[in-house]
Amino acid sequence: MNQWERLNSLPSNRVEAELLKCCGSTRWAREMMAARPFTEIDGLSAKADAIWWSLSPQDWLEAFLAHPKIGEKKAAATQSKQAQSWSAQEQSSVEGALASTLTVLAQGNREYEQRFGFIFIVCATGKTPEEMLAILENRLKNDAETELRIAAEEQAKIMRLRLGKLLESLES
Repeated sequence: MNQWERLNSLPSNRVEAELLKCCGSTRWAREMMAARPFTEIDGLSAKADAIWWSLSPQDWLEAFLAHPKIGEKKAAATQSKQAQSWSAQEQSSVEGALASTLTVLAQGNREYEQRFGFIFIVCATGKTPEEMLAILENRLKNDAETELRIAAEEQAKIMRLRLGKLLESLES
């Protein structure tokens, strides 16, 4: 059985749990589950994006809660072990950051959350701690509406990366 057959044949509760590892929005996961069957990555990604952008800001905020703050390990919402592992991989560059960079990042995270009401979301894969800090400082200049949209775009990038990881995990 290939990865597509596995994904399409999973029971509803299991596929929802698997999809929630990719995006913490319950509505997104349920709509993706209902959109099966999937047969190729482009179709899966296109449907994931279409559903994501059809969601309300409340659904986006729910998804943001499934992420730890940059430089932290625990998300506000409960995460599966695999989602925790993916978050750790995505933020792995932070582990080698200077203590001063981590301190400024933590301060920036707090300021961001106070200003916008949700955590700073950035697709951390491939970014240095200094790059993430610069992005954070730049995004603090945005108005709330602009920032919510940017955070949703970053979540969509993370979601696409994690869908690929999910498919890889279904190959074995």
